[in-house]
Amino acid sequence: MRSHTLKMGLVALFATIPALALAHPGHEHTTSFMSGFMHPMGGLDHLLAMLAIGLWAASLGGRALWAIPTAFVGTMLVGGGLAVAGVQVPFIEQGIILSVILMGALLVGAARFPVAICAGIAGLFAVFHGAAHGLEMPLNANGAEYALGFAAATALLHLVGIGFGAVIARFQAPIITRVTGSLIAIAGLFLALI
Repeated sequence: MRSHTLKMGLVALFATIPALALAHPGHEHTTSFMSGFMHPMGGLDHLLAMLAIGLWAASLGGRALWAIPTAFVGTMLVGGGLAVAGVQVPFIEQGIILSVILMGALLVGAARFPVAICAGIAGLFAVFHGAAHGLEMPLNANGAEYALGFAAATALLHLVGIGFGAVIARFQAPIITRVTGSLIAIAGLFLALI
């Protein structure tokens, strides 16, 4: 069983590698979907927050496995729509950095709240991520395709976090979740300073 879980976690991790390689400048994105898909892959702040969401959901288990990522993706789409519609979402960059730091802290503290509160926390952070995606949408992009792209990439990153969390659970090593959370929070602090 451990071997199967480890393999699934590695498959999830390796599934993101081609996308990460394409996130570097110089690659042409020929569709609005791909532009949207690549956007979350291009920033460490987005990557860390989305992986942390998946890892947090996995550490909570049960309904949190689907409720937290679903709340994040759904609310992120709302945030993107607000930005495209011209609604000013204040403190977008600060909100994104804060999401990385606080998600790391939640993992370090092994925070356990009711699922609705956890989904609300994820949703609050997602508004900032969605607004950033919406503001940075290329002018020639099809909005629906772009949104579908960044939603798919986000869901994939959540799945990678959930897969990593499943591997940790199989090895019964919750300290790894806490160490990972501390690394995410420290990276968030570093990103805040640069």
